[in-house]
Amino acid sequence: MKVDASNPLWRFRGITSTAMLFFAYLYLPIVILIALSFNENRLATIWTGFTTDWYVVALSNDDMLRAAQNSLVVAVSATVIATIAATLAAMGMSRGRFRGETGVSAMLALPLLVPEVVTAIATLLFFVAIGIKLGLVTIIIAHTVFCIPFAYLPIRARLEGMDPSLTEAANDLYANEWKAFRRVTLPLLWPGILSGAMLSFIISLDDFVISNFVGGAGATTLPIYIFGMIRIGNTPEVNAISAMMLLVSIIFVSVSFLIDRIRY
Repeated sequence: MKVDASNPLWRFRGITSTAMLFFAYLYLPIVILIALSFNENRLATIWTGFTTDWYVVALSNDDMLRAAQNSLVVAVSATVIATIAATLAAMGMSRGRFRGETGVSAMLALPLLVPEVVTAIATLLFFVAIGIKLGLVTIIIAHTVFCIPFAYLPIRARLEGMDPSLTEAANDLYANEWKAFRRVTLPLLWPGILSGAMLSFIISLDDFVISNFVGGAGATTLPIYIFGMIRIGNTPEVNAISAMMLLVSIIFVSVSFLIDRIRY
């Protein structure tokens, strides 16, 4: 493991080994999961040989495909709505200080601090109180509210890094507010919007707690379906489905990270 010798942190004895143990603890279970997804034995923890049959079985499972479709519908819908709301909120918050700004910022960040199970219970009680039937619609609404702060943070960070003189120059050239936003602000803000959208998508796609609380009959998402399979018994099919979800998550997180590093 190559380290930066100029960093005073590495002078402490045991820092390198501690870091390696941390990464091993973090990623070794993932490596084991992927390896066991190719296990020929139906018993997921006993290795007998290599096969890709469990991926074929998983992709031929109609119930799994239906759950994956529900997850995609929820994730795409929640991502679009949450990203639009987060963009509008970030634009409004960046226009200068106003009375109650601290309170609004705290409200936007609150879902990040509140335990997810508390948010799920509160959302369920709200839906029951107003008489909304639980289903995919309620999951989309709950995921949208939960994802807004995650989309807001990269968009707001992008706005704070933008040079306001660019918009002022567009206004000096007789561009109205909409034209200045469309031709100047939006292209510069686009990497932050994409980063926030991808982060929201992967959080919604992987969510179990909120979906489990506010989902009704016929609204089984992929994480809920996987949990149901594990309760029956862990098989390589479960590992294969989890590995495919992991691959999707890694792709989206990596793309989000790369987009967030784009500089204008």
